[in-house]
Amino acid sequence: MPHSVSLINTIAAGLGLALILGFLAVRLRLPALVGYLLAGVILGPFTPGFVADMEIAAQLAEIGVMLLMFGVGLHFSLDDLMAVRKIAVPGALVQIAVATVLGGALAMWWGWHLGAALVFGLALSVASTVVLLRALESLGLLDSYIGRIAVGWLIVEDLAMVLVLVLLPPLAGVLGGRDSGGDTAAIWQTLGFTLLQVGGFIVLMLVVGRRVFPWILWQVTRTGSRELFTLCVVAAAVSIAFASAALFGVSFALGAFFAGMVMRESEFSHRAAEESLPLRDAFAVLFFVSVGMLFNPAVLVERPLQVLAVVLVIIVGKSIAAGVLVLAFRYPLRTALTVSASLAQIGEFSFILIALGMSLGLLPNEAQSLVLAGALISIATNPLWFSLIAPVQGWLHKRFAFARTLELREDPLAELPVSTEARYLSRQVVLVGYGRVGRRIAAELKAHEIPFVVAEQNREMVERLRAAGTAAVWGDAAEPAVLIQAHIARAQVLVIATPNTLHVQQMIETARLLNPAIQTVIRSHNEEEARLLAEDESVTVFLGEQELAQAMARRVVKHATA
Repeated sequence: MPHSVSLINTIAAGLGLALILGFLAVRLRLPALVGYLLAGVILGPFTPGFVADMEIAAQLAEIGVMLLMFGVGLHFSLDDLMAVRKIAVPGALVQIAVATVLGGALAMWWGWHLGAALVFGLALSVASTVVLLRALESLGLLDSYIGRIAVGWLIVEDLAMVLVLVLLPPLAGVLGGRDSGGDTAAIWQTLGFTLLQVGGFIVLMLVVGRRVFPWILWQVTRTGSRELFTLCVVAAAVSIAFASAALFGVSFALGAFFAGMVMRESEFSHRAAEESLPLRDAFAVLFFVSVGMLFNPAVLVERPLQVLAVVLVIIVGKSIAAGVLVLAFRYPLRTALTVSASLAQIGEFSFILIALGMSLGLLPNEAQSLVLAGALISIATNPLWFSLIAPVQGWLHKRFAFARTLELREDPLAELPVSTEARYLSRQVVLVGYGRVGRRIAAELKAHEIPFVVAEQNREMVERLRAAGTAAVWGDAAEPAVLIQAHIARAQVLVIATPNTLHVQQMIETARLLNPAIQTVIRSHNEEEARLLAEDESVTVFLGEQELAQAMARRVVKHATA
């Protein structure tokens, strides 16, 4: 077969086989990505038959990572990142340290030297952002506060791995690898230069990019060409990611993420997300296929106990460490379980780190096979852990009093202070969610001097609201205790302004039980969901697209009849 068509061969074989095996996996009630991974194993060099071009597959997967991270940036603003910094930054750093110690101890037990153990532990410590995004999107949690914590946590992990990848070559000689000629002064110089590069890139994107790229998108939109608009979006994602890696030493994934963040400032960000969605999905499939291609199934037979130990570190060790950290920050049990499930896998940065360690002579040959085995198994089983969150939470509540106290424990933000003015506690509005929509509703309520209580999952936001004199209670409004603390029994209206409508029915039932006369106002993005909720006479549902169309129609009629 001519080499000139290897790209076509790889895409055709990868997507075609992924479709067949993904379909079979779904019919067997398994996640589709299990089929994608198996497609990669079949197309890889370690199984008989057709072998796809691994180098091209890896590059296609890299494009997929760029587009996926760009999509995350389009939904994840700087405000979102700053809102979760108090848990994401220390949580990610401590979890990396714990996982590195666990993986390193395992490697030392196998007789590896300290440098190999350190690199191996780091490779097991960082989760795949791509896998997390797919899981959160499928569960409808990407725009939720829990989703923002998980994504922010992984962004901090990615930033930490950027520093590790830059520092590893000059440290190789000290760690037992091939000496790259680095001394202490060179190491500090490299660290300082790396921090300057990453800092410079972030400042450039947030200061200059937030003004330039939305303006460019607006100019392209004015042409009226859909093709140019789509090209502008894809070119921005790929070219900014490439430039960030070439000029600032930042990873492709991180560069694409910040490109999406600055593009979000444009009023066309939602359209940009929709236009890039088909490409993101197609290349995401190729990412999972490329992971499967790297896997040698023989390692499962030759080193079964070592593979099992690696999988336990990734799925159990990391998850417990992350869960304990989230609980230590006084977040609910469900949040801890969700973050734990999010981190119970490894991915793209692990592959890059282990490959660099091999090239520097720091790791034995079996290290790559073990990491790939751990990645494949943890990625394939990750949807299972997400599906077990609710059953595990219910089981813990039934069996252990301690689990129940985690939800009901005393917390100054989980209940309204005694000093809250009486006007807030009678015929007030209970506003669930203080995001972009919630803030606008609150401003209108203030303007009309209507008392309200905010129920919000973001602890830092509740602190700021209380400091500003606004009555606010922290927690998930799906839990009856939160609505009780917001005095739903005395409220006149319940407003659910969160984009995540997963537990809306539960909130309505709790409110109705405590206050049968209460009126409920809800936002929704799903027409079928809106229709079902609107069947209740006491519930008013606002569908985003419908309200926009009606507002535009009123304006058109006004101008046409003037």
